[in-house]
Amino acid sequence: MTGSMLDPASPDAIVIGRLGWAMFAAAAVILAALTWLALAALRGRRRPVATRWWIVGGGLAFPVVGLTVLLAWSSVTTARLAHVTSQTPLRIAVTGKMWWWDIRYTDPATGREFATANELHIPVGQPVYLSLGSGDVIHAFWVPALAGKVDMVPGRLHGLVLHALRAGVYRGQCAEYCGEQHARMALDVVARPPEEFARWLAGQAGPASEAAGPASGATLARGREVFLAQRCNACHAVRGVTDGAGMAAAVTAGPDLTHVGSRRRIAAGTLPNHVGTLAGWVADPQAIKPGARMPATRGLSGADLRALAAWLEALK
Repeated sequence: MTGSMLDPASPDAIVIGRLGWAMFAAAAVILAALTWLALAALRGRRRPVATRWWIVGGGLAFPVVGLTVLLAWSSVTTARLAHVTSQTPLRIAVTGKMWWWDIRYTDPATGREFATANELHIPVGQPVYLSLGSGDVIHAFWVPALAGKVDMVPGRLHGLVLHALRAGVYRGQCAEYCGEQHARMALDVVARPPEEFARWLAGQAGPASEAAGPASGATLARGREVFLAQRCNACHAVRGVTDGAGMAAAVTAGPDLTHVGSRRRIAAGTLPNHVGTLAGWVADPQAIKPGARMPATRGLSGADLRALAAWLEALK
């Protein structure tokens, strides 16, 4: 996984990286000059030579000329950034919430919309348009290796184009303070080859399926029963399960869990995804991520908790 602007993996990130290095170099030159002048003054020279020329040259001419050149170059450079347009084959809606990411895809083949959470998958070599919004307070979408920071303001939609040049996993982060768990509002951007992405998209668009694993069929069936009995479906959708349980599949109070077992991490990047962490998170989210909107699960036996965690882990 990479999350550094020092390792750019998109055309826009490369432009931003070059601009950043240029600004750093200019600042370093100015710092070196000021340091030299300060040291010269400390040596006790009371009457600097050509004081007037220092004032005119260093205080007026150099800033005007230097900043003008830097402004002109940065204007030409930033003009190379991708034009933000929704006229791309793939459009994804990303909504920041306290403290997780709701991600909604529209399948280009069928037009069907489906939701995931905290993990954004995109095809390599193709521009993808992101429609960015907020469901509560101001957030900010930032994946340093792929694009610049864009604020997500309640009541507004902002656009951003991602264009990954190589496959990999890139770390994103909310970059606008949004409350107690702001630092634990992370996002994985997974860039896949186009053919692999198409297979992933088709699989994610389908209903939940329980992958074969170490858990028995009876354990998985019990886990599904516990999920519904505890009314987890009041906040979480599992397509193919909650659709017929008195709740609409589009419930968004909490993350969509249809294929939660296929995700790399849970709780917006806080924990790796496996049975143990799923059980710990369900049992007491507040012990892991204080202030999270998900309450602790009370009254579950150890067997039921393990069955529920096994079922969630099996939803691939």
